[in-house]
Amino acid sequence: MLLRRKKTQIIQALEAFPAVVLIGPRQCGKTTLAKTLSTRYYDLEIESERLRLDLDWHNLCNTNDLIVLDEAQTFAEIFPRLRAAIDLRRKVFGRFLILGSVAPALMQDVAESLAGRAALLELTPLSLGEVPYSETRALWRFGGFPDGGVLDAARYPLWQESYLQLIIQRDLPNLGLPAKPILTERMLKMIAALHGQEWNASKLGASLGINYQTVNSYLEYLHGAFLTRALVPFEVNVKKRLVKRPKVYLRDSGLLHALLGVGRGDDILSKPWVGASWEGFVIEQILAALDCSQGTPTPYFVRTSSGEEIDLVLQYRGQLWAFEIKLTGEPTREHAKALRTLAPALGADRRILVHGGVLYAKNERSEGSEGYDVMPLERCIQELSMR
Repeated sequence: MLLRRKKTQIIQALEAFPAVVLIGPRQCGKTTLAKTLSTRYYDLEIESERLRLDLDWHNLCNTNDLIVLDEAQTFAEIFPRLRAAIDLRRKVFGRFLILGSVAPALMQDVAESLAGRAALLELTPLSLGEVPYSETRALWRFGGFPDGGVLDAARYPLWQESYLQLIIQRDLPNLGLPAKPILTERMLKMIAALHGQEWNASKLGASLGINYQTVNSYLEYLHGAFLTRALVPFEVNVKKRLVKRPKVYLRDSGLLHALLGVGRGDDILSKPWVGASWEGFVIEQILAALDCSQGTPTPYFVRTSSGEEIDLVLQYRGQLWAFEIKLTGEPTREHAKALRTLAPALGADRRILVHGGVLYAKNERSEGSEGYDVMPLERCIQELSMR
């Protein structure tokens, strides 16, 4: 069984709170991880499991065993009961582990019933450090879902296509998305084609036959299902005109590649969008590494109207970090131009050029004389994970 870095963080939270809420996309490993912490497990999507929980409830409230409640967003009635049970024994920690795969529905119930009673954590699909560094290319190619191909390449792309249909046909409508599934699928494919580009809701809406307000509202549902991520521009007072639109990414590279029609044997390095795919992949790996090192970073990007850009800007532990991401094995000074010219204007405390070179090469890590570090992705993740 793979060791998930989040496990330590969950255990620490259970030692400090009566309950922990663990959110994340479907099939990312929440249930498997939870079952390593407790055998008292209830899947609240299943009617018979709800009945079993109801019959067991009195005894459960009087035990100190950890109770796992999966897919809790499907059974809102449990949250007032959880609040009452916690308040009867408020000083007893580590009693409930609540799992959910649709963030907005779950968050509303948590905010109303469990505020101050539960810690909130997010589990991502597999990331570097959980998958061996030697498998970086496979993780990028197939994405991080345990069953999606990173552990068995034969599963790609059928697994991704089936997963997307489940989300489109069931989860998003249950979340409240009013779009018909065929429109949702078209929108996802368009977002994949525009992966990592500035968000233009009017242009996308014109292609879909809907207005920009509707496009933006639909995008929020995709965020809530952990399918997409928006990086908003970092607001800073510099003597340059900055781009104001966010950039939108598919969070999992395997889902991105499936939506773009990439077959198992296709050469993604020959695709015109390969740089954008690598950029989104690196951003997710950096955010996962930092989140597991105790602290949730806030991600941004910066781009000037003249085209200067820093791919990822993070506010983390009181510092500002700037990352430039390049799919190259031989980074040059020109690749770090924005780190030399734009990052100082932002007041960045740490500047890193992350490249696609091989770990353990002679130049695997170097510190530039102009105040920035150069390192392959694997070395970057190793350093961030140790913080």
